[in-house]
Amino acid sequence: MRTFIRAAVAAAILAAPSVASAQTAKVVVNAKNGLALEGYDPVSYFAAAEPVRGSADFTATHLGATYHFASTANRDRFVKDPARYAPQFGGYCGYGASRGYLASVDPLAFTIMDGRLILQNSKRVLALWQKEPEAKLKLADQNWPDIVAKEGKPLP
Repeated sequence: MRTFIRAAVAAAILAAPSVASAQTAKVVVNAKNGLALEGYDPVSYFAAAEPVRGSADFTATHLGATYHFASTANRDRFVKDPARYAPQFGGYCGYGASRGYLASVDPLAFTIMDGRLILQNSKRVLALWQKEPEAKLKLADQNWPDIVAKEGKPLP
């Protein structure tokens, strides 16, 4: 019995690093040269009729990506609640996520659904998304954990 317990404890100790590494949080963020949204202010998508380019004078970092803002007020809003303003699907295309893959985006091809910023690859892809937005969003949400597991990098 002692031998069994020792073997079980040894196995648990040896397995612990692999379990810990398997549970390491991963992130997928679309940030060319570290810059998210190609420099557009994420808060402006919610506050203005059109997204506005941010400035390198007003920045914040979230999940390893740098965001630019049009004002200190927008930066402060983002810092207070980044989950509210950061783009969904790591800033990658929502339609691509609904199909199970990462795709680049056009920051001007977007929609706000249920308070979530969802970017698309192009205006043409946005039109495809808008044919069945709820179904596509549900698929993207379902696929996202697998995409993160496959494509993700450890949190910075």
